[in-house]
Amino acid sequence: MPWDRNQMAALAARELKDGMYVNLGIGIPTLVSNYIPDGVDVTLQSENGMLGMGPFPTEDEIDADLINAGKQTITELDRTSYFSSADSFAMIRGGKIDMAILGAMEVSEKGDLANWMIPKKLVKGMGGAMDLVAGVKRVVVVMDHASKHGESKLLKECTLPLTGLAVVDRIITNLGVFDVVEGGLKIVEIADGVTEDEVRKATEATLV
Repeated sequence: MPWDRNQMAALAARELKDGMYVNLGIGIPTLVSNYIPDGVDVTLQSENGMLGMGPFPTEDEIDADLINAGKQTITELDRTSYFSSADSFAMIRGGKIDMAILGAMEVSEKGDLANWMIPKKLVKGMGGAMDLVAGVKRVVVVMDHASKHGESKLLKECTLPLTGLAVVDRIITNLGVFDVVEGGLKIVEIADGVTEDEVRKATEATLV
């Protein structure tokens, strides 16, 4: 069976290494904070001015003033710090953030990323995405393999406005895990119960 959102987030959490500074994007990536492996100490950064995000709050812990970049309520840690957006983006643009885990609408076989707008339909503003993919050391995308209409979101060329060129390192979808390599996308792992043939039929991008 294809992985669900929580399983995809848990897979993305395996990317976390002890001591990393990591930015989590809106959507499935926000769930990664609930699956940080035991013994791994990472510092989560939110571009709205927070370093050291905790997991999502229980009903008793909710603080309406404490939100991430996606306007979701979160918790703080004993080491959490707060600062202006200018300082936050100085961290990102200065290469101080080790990894970004982001959602996407499309990713090309070259690692091009489109995740901020659909012309005439969804124009939510680019947020910090362009700065993140240009400034961090590693970019991991977590998204559904296909659109609601069954069309592949792993493409030979992106059709939507780009967030960044050749910036994606790894893609985690509900069908599998893929690395961007020379010549296309390398299959790293496939969801239990899903065949390689099914993955290939669902993917427009070149699989190597």
